[in-house]
Amino acid sequence: MRRKTFLTLSLLAAAALVGLDQLLKYWAVLRLRPAGDIQLLPQVLHLQYRENFGAAFSILQNQTFLLVGVTSAVLLAILAGLLLGKVRPYPLIAAFSLILAGGVGNLIDRIGRGYVVDYIYFVPIDFPVFNLADCCVVIGTGLALLYFFLIEPRQGRREERTTADG
Repeated sequence: MRRKTFLTLSLLAAAALVGLDQLLKYWAVLRLRPAGDIQLLPQVLHLQYRENFGAAFSILQNQTFLLVGVTSAVLLAILAGLLLGKVRPYPLIAAFSLILAGGVGNLIDRIGRGYVVDYIYFVPIDFPVFNLADCCVVIGTGLALLYFFLIEPRQGRREERTTADG
């Protein structure tokens, strides 16, 4: 698949994820907030409505202006890198598209509501309540780290061997 086609599909997938994230948050506000706790898998996975006025793990509480500014700058840099062809490897395009989707999803909340709607609670580890956008950012960051620490170094060694053999 050509890079431009892969980039287009990745950005369309990111847009679809933003739409799904916003739809789930709308549902959470409409139905989950009044219902309280919904146990999907008792003592494992619950849906709980939360309003997060900070960033991950509720850090930087009530720093909406700062969070909007930093998030916007990072997202613009990622988008520019993707559109200008600075990000070339397919795994990084996918990773940055996921980060973009999650960042935009939470940015919409921050600007529109002043807080981010969270609703997924994983009971066994008592992890903070999170949302689909958070999942996109974490998975995208994980993929980028895997690429930088595992794939890229191997490609560099492969290129060195090819140059030495040539």
